[in-house]
Amino acid sequence: MQTILIIEDDPVIREELALLLENEGFSPRCVTDFSDVPRQVLQAAPDLVLLDLGLPGRDGAALCAAIRRASRVPVTFVTSRDSAADELRALSLGGDDYITKPYNIPVLLARIRAVLRRGGGPAAPDTLEAAGLTLRLSRGTAHAGGKTAELTRNELKILSCLMARPGQIVSRADLIDALWDSRIYIDDNTLSVNMTRLRAKLEEIGLPGYIKTRRGMGYQI
Repeated sequence: MQTILIIEDDPVIREELALLLENEGFSPRCVTDFSDVPRQVLQAAPDLVLLDLGLPGRDGAALCAAIRRASRVPVTFVTSRDSAADELRALSLGGDDYITKPYNIPVLLARIRAVLRRGGGPAAPDTLEAAGLTLRLSRGTAHAGGKTAELTRNELKILSCLMARPGQIVSRADLIDALWDSRIYIDDNTLSVNMTRLRAKLEEIGLPGYIKTRRGMGYQI
């Protein structure tokens, strides 16, 4: 039975979601103390987190980023905020899906199952090492020579794609396809901006030129 952790401050909505999920064969658990949510996520070890954006004294998007640093559990936002800016920020900080209230129950359940399917399968390795760099996926950090760089979700995906294929040329198209998993609009310019920022962070930890450009073909480490 798959466990879904509900992080919602409205008790009516929280109980409605819990009952709905229980009736669908899931094992729902609810967070009611919002003081240290990442720790509770680690303790519960859920298969999926349902997260509201507006929580008491907490910004849900920033909380998602904190969860993402501690765990790779999928996070689906369920919120009344329907602006494109809120959705973009939430997904940029690690969310896997964004559902607005009032939601259509069959659609909500279908999208929950879709995220769970994407998160299924054998666990990927949490640590990648290549050419003097160590990448810790669950923490979103890169380490070299005793120094550490914190990476954004997109920077992490770019670097993990390259480190998974050391010595091989990875095309820009392949990197853009990988970034689409975050459900954020990605184009060629967005990739260039993320690549520039990632290279600057790697240079700060002593790895200038770590990612090489192979003109007309892509990138290589």
